Amino acid sequence: MNNQPNDKNKLPQVEKLAGMVEYQQGSVVSKTIIDKKTGTLTLFAFDEGQGLSEHTAPFDAMVYVFDGEGLIAISGREYRLEAGEVIIMPAGEPHSLKAVRPFKMLLGMIRS
Repeated sequence: MNNQPNDKNKLPQVEKLAGMVEYQQGSVVSKTIIDKKTGTLTLFAFDEGQGLSEHTAPFDAMVYVFDGEGLIAISGREYRLEAGEVIIMPAGEPHSLKAVRPFKMLLGMIRS
């Protein structure tokens, strides 16, 4: 992304979210677009069947699915999300993600 808020020499540019991260066969691809002390925004592209194993995070996080379909488990309960849907993953709750079919998401984590 060419839009770096902390870089005063670059002007903001309009970009399509879906084109900022690409699928790779058999892989999970991530791209951090904002990384601050107070929070992060990270794009992910999951190939079908790929995922992230169960883990916890010390902060609340929001997942916005903008392409495809994913299965997100939070504290043992499964949620199937499709493009255009969002879910909050509460701090300290175990969660995992898996691609039902290839999917892309934006993960926002607030650290305060």
